[in-house]
Amino acid sequence: MNEANIKAYEVLQKEELTGIRSRGYLCRHKKSGARVLLIENDDENKVFSIGFRTPPKDSTGVPHIMEHSVLCGSRNFPAKDPFVELVKGSLNTFLNAMTYPDKTVYPVASCNDKDFQNLMHVYMDAVLYPNIYQHEEIFRQEGWSYRLDTPDGELGYNGVVYNEMKGAFSSPESVLDRVVLNTLFPDTPYANESGGDPEHIPELTYEQFLAFHQTYYHPANSYIYLYGNMDMEEKLNWLDQEYLCHFDKIQVDSRIPMQKAFDHMIEKELPYSIASDESEADNTYLSYNKVIGTSLDRELYLAFQILDYALLSAPGAPLKKALTDAGIGKDIMGSYDNGICQPVFSVVSKNANVDQKDAFVRKIEEVLSGIVEKGMDPKALEAGINYHEFRYREADFGSYPKGLMYGLQIMDSWLYDDEKPFIHIEALDTFAFLKKQIGTGYYEDLIRRYLLENPHGAIVVVKPEKGRTARMDRELREKLAAYKDGLSPEEREELVTKTRELEEYQSKEDRPEDLEKIPVLKREDISRKIAPVFNEEKQAAGVPMIFHEIETNGIGYLDLLFDMSGVPEELLPYVGILQATLGVIDTTHYEYGELFNEINVHTGGIGTSLELYPDVTKVKEKAFRATFEIKTKALYEKLPVAFAMMAEILTESKLTDEKRLLEILEMLKSRLLMRFQSAGHTTAVLRAMAYASPSARLKDLTGGIEFYRVVSRITDHYEEEKEDLVRKLGALAKRLFRADNLMISYTAAAEGLAGIEEQVKGLKEKLFTEPVEPQACILHCEKKNEGFKTASKVQYVARAGNFIDQGASYTGALQILKVIMSYEYLWQNIRVKGGAYGCMSNFNRIGEGFFVSYRDPNLKRTMEVYEGVPEYLRNFTVSERDMTKYIIGTISNIDQPMTPAAKGDRSMNLYMNHVSEEMIRKEREEILEAGQEDIRALADVAEAVLAAGQVCVIGSEEAIDAEKEMFGTVTRF
Repeated sequence: MNEANIKAYEVLQKEELTGIRSRGYLCRHKKSGARVLLIENDDENKVFSIGFRTPPKDSTGVPHIMEHSVLCGSRNFPAKDPFVELVKGSLNTFLNAMTYPDKTVYPVASCNDKDFQNLMHVYMDAVLYPNIYQHEEIFRQEGWSYRLDTPDGELGYNGVVYNEMKGAFSSPESVLDRVVLNTLFPDTPYANESGGDPEHIPELTYEQFLAFHQTYYHPANSYIYLYGNMDMEEKLNWLDQEYLCHFDKIQVDSRIPMQKAFDHMIEKELPYSIASDESEADNTYLSYNKVIGTSLDRELYLAFQILDYALLSAPGAPLKKALTDAGIGKDIMGSYDNGICQPVFSVVSKNANVDQKDAFVRKIEEVLSGIVEKGMDPKALEAGINYHEFRYREADFGSYPKGLMYGLQIMDSWLYDDEKPFIHIEALDTFAFLKKQIGTGYYEDLIRRYLLENPHGAIVVVKPEKGRTARMDRELREKLAAYKDGLSPEEREELVTKTRELEEYQSKEDRPEDLEKIPVLKREDISRKIAPVFNEEKQAAGVPMIFHEIETNGIGYLDLLFDMSGVPEELLPYVGILQATLGVIDTTHYEYGELFNEINVHTGGIGTSLELYPDVTKVKEKAFRATFEIKTKALYEKLPVAFAMMAEILTESKLTDEKRLLEILEMLKSRLLMRFQSAGHTTAVLRAMAYASPSARLKDLTGGIEFYRVVSRITDHYEEEKEDLVRKLGALAKRLFRADNLMISYTAAAEGLAGIEEQVKGLKEKLFTEPVEPQACILHCEKKNEGFKTASKVQYVARAGNFIDQGASYTGALQILKVIMSYEYLWQNIRVKGGAYGCMSNFNRIGEGFFVSYRDPNLKRTMEVYEGVPEYLRNFTVSERDMTKYIIGTISNIDQPMTPAAKGDRSMNLYMNHVSEEMIRKEREEILEAGQEDIRALADVAEAVLAAGQVCVIGSEEAIDAEKEMFGTVTRF
């Protein structure tokens, strides 16, 4: 970049960012005062974001409601939902917005230059010139509003954020996180809930909402970020000419004040809701929390990530082990939150009791004092540093663009000091410093200063209260009824009118000329080429190996797959337990904590999983292959260690350790329940599918609700069950981990093959060889149509079925239907009008289809929306421009950039599913050539899914009881 060509900006800093192979620039826009940061490199996955420092003054959730609302139309793009129009018709690789305790960020990413420019344009216009000033309905739709359908009807609240936060506040983990922050920082904005407390959201007025935008959404309070391979001069000049030059610099007081340290630790106790028939015993959360300096301390920022690993997060870590051994809770968790001005280190004991609080604190401080006195385990510190440094160098964030993650990490310092934006993404020197401190007393001193002798802390207890949700709902109904009783007939009529006006606003079609202002690519902008497939069949020491030759920067990604077809149905839950156990239980040569550290000192980690591969060439037979997989990633020269560690885990694990097995089961039970509550939509879909799909049934038995029930039964009756458990786990290990049951998937460059033959040979010699009786796995499916009652205030409503079973067939156009459903029909009816936070659908090659809602205040109404899908599709009418938009949005979902590991995984999945390149090409052509009639023809598919009548709902007791005739069974997990 030539600085002379960006005259509107002042370049304040330049830095070579060797750790991420980039060059960084910190700039300021001279006229508006906007902060601008650039990271130049050769990454085609470009990222733009604009963020604002948005400290909340109360818990009405105004930052969160604003985040939603500014994306509902703007000066240049006045359509009601440009965000959704972009999702439908953009090649974006990321498109979202996020509210944090002290900032709101609007990031987008794309590999396509034209698309990237379009995304920037819409987002800049959205945040600086939103339509919230012209349409109060936006505030009422996204935030909150009264709902009154008739003067004599029941008065209620609705709103997307209101319902989202009702769902969030139904999770005890979310309640705990919020209370910890509020308690530790009572004199700062962190004392308030930026997302919004459902009890306080209805206190927010439209005028306060607008004032918040006027105060904080000014370029002088903005943080603009550009990352990747682009013409930075062009982008900066465009930002100046189109937006920033129209604003003059002003003073915006958005500083995040430092909380004055406490004189002594404080205590806070808060209730959370459990269902009326749940037990309050063993259901309390105990947490120990300390404030750790500031996020501007480069070394401390990373050092406590290492300490979190070494003290708490790693299996066998001393705090986790001591609390578990003392019986203080059944699931020990923790965190180090360094994404705020003053980071927080937390130790959490879940499934504990209130009367254990003092013992909990004593045990933590006793363990920490012992470590300070005797010294940290150097191997644990070395493993923690290698674990984090490996991930830093690999920069694999899964589906999230690395440029996005770098931008968010930059905010961890930039938000609090304009002159320190790069200190955390340029981390190689910090890692080197931390390595040198092992054995010097540095880490022990950090524990003493920040944990033991630091009075700025809090003991937070979140304890169960039976029927709290039902009581609060009743109190809210009474409050609203009393409010309504106090209104005059004219005032009631006005609420009815406003309810109707909001519905009319939501139902009103956008003007074609407004929709056409949102830029859309053309079909010819989309490549017809499919992503390459990297599969080469090989043998390694007689074991089938699929080699994926990809440049991986010296890392080998190795996956051992053991066929599960010989495991009978009744033993499948035990395979799930075995998968959860391996790697976190002692082996012949290592205690489990030592094992974990040994692995992380030398590799990027070892993990196990259960995978399912449906055979798309045998759809009618519902054929699939299930595998028990153990995966690792390591530098080529470290692969011998990885092989040795995997063999140790598979063949030397002490599956007879009854005490440790119980600890694992209790933690597993806790984590499963947590997942069901936070991701109820995926849980409900899997359960509904399992009523008729053998592969979904297997997934449910090894990781879903049925699995949870087996884990609960064993845990609750452990003395009677433990001998049987030990016997079955041992037998399963011998049945599964055999050379004749193994195949390998390996992703690396060609030079990564050196030595693989020898390593596989050595592995084979260690695997089990005892003969086993062949057994057939016959899976029994049964349609149950269940409603699962929880203490939640919202629902997850799933409807599923197999359309091929009903006579319909798969076509690439079904991928377009997903986009149309999720951002048109379901979005409008379930999210916009119904107030749910989310809605999804899917249709795959083996005929499985579903519709599901997320954090949904409704149940019956949502089912009625699903029933309307076939009619909607039969009458589907679309312009060529809109059809193109749906196609582009579909291709965007398919053409996501992939890391080397992801390319290898995709290739292996295609191989195992028997999906040929010709099938992928055919599907892509069907997508690119699709028109209105192809979508109308999919009404038969939707009808077939609905005809299967497979229903599963997870939600509030009250809502499920009110619709109990909908279900075959109403129960709990």
